[in-house]
Amino acid sequence: MTGDAGLLIIDVQVGIIDGFHAYKGTEVLEQINNLIGRARASHTPIIYVQHDGSQGDPLEAGTEGWQIHPAIKPHADDPIVRKRAPDSFFETTLQSELQQRGIKRLIIAGCQTEYCVDTTSRRAVSMGYDVTLVSDAHTTVDNELLPASQIIAHHNALLRGFDAGSHSISVMPTDDVAL
Repeated sequence: MTGDAGLLIIDVQVGIIDGFHAYKGTEVLEQINNLIGRARASHTPIIYVQHDGSQGDPLEAGTEGWQIHPAIKPHADDPIVRKRAPDSFFETTLQSELQQRGIKRLIIAGCQTEYCVDTTSRRAVSMGYDVTLVSDAHTTVDNELLPASQIIAHHNALLRGFDAGSHSISVMPTDDVAL
């Protein structure tokens, strides 16, 4: 995926990876770093999304937990889109950032699988983007019903082939993503 592709890294923040002890957090950071390195080498734009939590929330804006994880630190010229909802497009600058860069295809990685990764992937397709969800580069935490491993596997299966007209989501591991 070159030319019109962009790497979208959603909510990989200290409060989720370290604070919530996200499932396979270290491995996911390694996969995201792999994607970042390949994106930089191919001049594929990288856009970070950062969730602004409410006061007292582990992702409260300005706190240590809110920081983008230092293992995948953005460069000074990488845009950071701040959001307050699971949908990275909702009341944010994401759409304009993508349009400015001519991005039509999104490679998505990040946190949390069943919230922000899922919602943003679905919304992107309905807005006319093709999406590649990187199956081993998104994570979450256990909930009261399912362990994180099952949530991730379920969403990888559920989102594979999700479409809106001619746009769809493909799901593949880091090593199969062309950058």
